[in-house]
Amino acid sequence: MTVYGCAPDEALLFRELAPRFGVKPTITDAAVSEVNVGLAAGNRCVSVGHQAPVANETLRALSRVGVAYVSTRSVGFDHIDVEYARSVGISVGNVAYSPDSVADYTVMLMLMLLRDAKSVIRRAEEHDYRLNDVRGKELRDLTVGVVGTGRIGAAVVGRLRGFGSRVVAHDSRPQDGIDYVELDELVRLSDIVTLHTPLNAGTHHLLDRRRLELMKAGAFVVNTGRGPLLDTEALVSALENGRLGGAALDVLEGEEGIFYADRRGKSVESDLLVRLQKLPNVLVSPHTAYYTDHALSDTVENSIINCLRFESGKRHG
Repeated sequence: MTVYGCAPDEALLFRELAPRFGVKPTITDAAVSEVNVGLAAGNRCVSVGHQAPVANETLRALSRVGVAYVSTRSVGFDHIDVEYARSVGISVGNVAYSPDSVADYTVMLMLMLLRDAKSVIRRAEEHDYRLNDVRGKELRDLTVGVVGTGRIGAAVVGRLRGFGSRVVAHDSRPQDGIDYVELDELVRLSDIVTLHTPLNAGTHHLLDRRRLELMKAGAFVVNTGRGPLLDTEALVSALENGRLGGAALDVLEGEEGIFYADRRGKSVESDLLVRLQKLPNVLVSPHTAYYTDHALSDTVENSIINCLRFESGKRHG
């Protein structure tokens, strides 16, 4: 198999794990493109990262060199046109990894928002140790709306129960033991809304201007799913005018080309990101919620396993 867009820590894991499965990986840190599809010649499976979109032209070129399966090292697959891939004879598969990585990070962000951690830490670094207006809230006193209760969303629900929060949820596939409501009702009820649903045409801007306006005054938004689940322009407006209490965003619309790069000393070509980072009640991190030892090992191993299952006829896609 050929592994594209492979970071050094992933490369170490591929070199360690692949031989155990009888697989010989060809590894490159470059994202897959028409220029380097030759690296996959003779290999029916390629593994790609989620950081860069896979263009349709690239899919067509992969098909021409014999690739029949693309395994993305992510749960989300919105960076690949799955229908187009199918039309050129390529199946696409995503991977499962420890949901605890994102679930832990999500609850951490909630707690940081509720305790105004950004402002407290910044002031402490400047030796301003006054309390001022830093009195926080407790999760047990709040209602949290969880949008999407797949593996990650369900893990978030379990953690919130441990804190004593009231949890309401919205999902097209409800699970037993969770209180589900319509999405508009969820945003009305919730002190915190957290997003964990896949990104597709039906969920793009799921939390749009209208739904943001339905939220309680002073409520919080957390997004560790995908940036475009949230109308960022509408969110920035609601934060700047003081209607919402804050936001924690591990993913962002337009993050491509910004996140995962060293931008020190360079201008950031995203007005929305700059406006968000200026706000004292907004936390932004660079799509890192999934990034733990356990989850990374799961991701690499399952990408290999998916390819082997495809070759064996157990078509995961």
